[in-house]
Amino acid sequence: MKRREFIKSTGAATGALAAAPYVLAGDGWKGANDRVNVAVIGIHGMGQHHVTAFHELENVRVAALCDVDEGLFAERVQKLYRDPGLPEPKIYTDLRRLYEDEDVDAVSIVTPNHWHTLAVIWAAQAGKHVTVEKPCCHTFHEGRKLVEAAAHYDVIVQDGAEQRSNPCAQSMRTFLDAGGLGEVYLARGLCYKWRDTIGRTPDEPVPPGVHYDLWMGPAPEKPFSRNRFHYNWHWQWDYGNGDIGNQGVHEVDMARYGLGVGLPTRVSAVGGHFLFDDDQETPNTLTATWEFDETSRGGTKKMMQFEVRHWITDRGGLDVPAGQEDHAYMTSSANTIGNLYYGSKGYVVKNVERWQAFMGQEKEPGENGSGQGNHFQNFVDAIRAGDKGLVTSTAEDGFHSCALIHLANISYRLGRTINFDPVTQKVVGDDEAQRMLTKDYRAPYMLPERL
Repeated sequence: MKRREFIKSTGAATGALAAAPYVLAGDGWKGANDRVNVAVIGIHGMGQHHVTAFHELENVRVAALCDVDEGLFAERVQKLYRDPGLPEPKIYTDLRRLYEDEDVDAVSIVTPNHWHTLAVIWAAQAGKHVTVEKPCCHTFHEGRKLVEAAAHYDVIVQDGAEQRSNPCAQSMRTFLDAGGLGEVYLARGLCYKWRDTIGRTPDEPVPPGVHYDLWMGPAPEKPFSRNRFHYNWHWQWDYGNGDIGNQGVHEVDMARYGLGVGLPTRVSAVGGHFLFDDDQETPNTLTATWEFDETSRGGTKKMMQFEVRHWITDRGGLDVPAGQEDHAYMTSSANTIGNLYYGSKGYVVKNVERWQAFMGQEKEPGENGSGQGNHFQNFVDAIRAGDKGLVTSTAEDGFHSCALIHLANISYRLGRTINFDPVTQKVVGDDEAQRMLTKDYRAPYMLPERL
C-alpha cells in the first residue's frame, strides 16, 4: 500500500498534525552511509529511554517524536535533543501523519497496550520497520493478527522482549538445551514490586493539548480521568493487562523461553485486588499456572508458574548474593524480578543480568552466566541486513508469551480454569472464554481483519 493510500484508508483526516516548532533542518543527512531514521511514538515514560538508546547507536537518528499530549514536547526536546546538542526532531500528535513521513525508516511504538497491535499493523502497511514495547498485543486475537502482518509485509517487526538479546538469557538457554539440568519440567516467573495505591481520580475536562479521542483509539469512549491516562492506564482493562502484562510479561517470556514451550493446554489463575480501595481494575496479587503437553512433538508434559505480589513479601527463592541486592537489575529492598527453572539434576536462578545453577540435593553451585545485550542494536542490525531472521524476539515469540498472559487474565476474570487447544488456538468447551480472546473496536480505529 502506498503511503498516501494508507493515510486515506485509516482516516487520517480525523487527526491533525500539531504545530511543529521543532523541525529538523533539511534532509541532507538522510541516507548518509547506512543511517537509520527512527521515530518514537509515545514519550511520556519508556519512550524517553528509547530515544536515548537509539541515539547511542552508530549512525542512528531519532528524527521524529509522536505523542497525543502536546504538553510533553517542550521538556522532552530540551532534555533529549537541545541539552546534548542534537538536531531537533519533527513533532507529530497523530501516528497516521507520522507514517506518511518518507524520511522515517522505522518506528518504535511505546504507546499504551491497547494501541500496540494496531500501531504495528498500520506501520507495516506504511512500509516502516517497527519495534513494539511489551506486550505486543492487548488481546489474543490481536497477537494472531500481529504475526500475520509481520509475515505479510516486507518489514522488520521486533517484539519488545529485550531479555532475549542478552547473553545472560542465551547462555542459560544453551545450558538447559544441552541437558545441564537434566529434564526441565517447571519454570517460574516472579514479579514482586512494591506498588502503592493509585487512589481515586474524578472524571474531568480533557487537559489542554491532549488529543484524547486519539489516545482512546480503539478503546471504548469514556470521560477523561487521570487514572485512565498517563501510566495508571496499566491497571484498567480497556487499556492495560495488569502487572502480569506490564513488568510480568518479561518474566513470563523468560520462563517460556527457558522451558522451550509454545501455547498451553490448560490455564488457571487466581488472585485479587487486595489492601486498597481505589480505581484499579486489574489484580495487584495474582498466581497463574499453565500446563503444556509437548508429547506430540516428542517432548514431555511441562508446566509454568507466575506470581505478581504488590506489597510486603520475601524473595520467593530468587536470592542474589549478599551485598548485591541493590545492584541487580530490578532487584532492591522493594522489588524482586526474575525466574527459576527446575530439572531432574538441579535448578537455575536467573535475573536480568546473570544466572546460576545449583546441582543435586546438596544444591552445589554449578555453571553460571551473565551479560546484557542491546535489543535496539539488534533491531537496527536486522534493518540494515534486511533479514527478519536476525531478530532475537519475533512477532510470534511475543504473541506466544502474550497469549499466556491473556489466557491467565481470562481465567482470573471468569474464576475458572481454561482448557485450550494449541493447534486450533481456541478455548475448549467455554464460549464465554472464547469470546474474550478478542474485543470490540471503536471506529475509525478498527483492527483490519484482512491484510
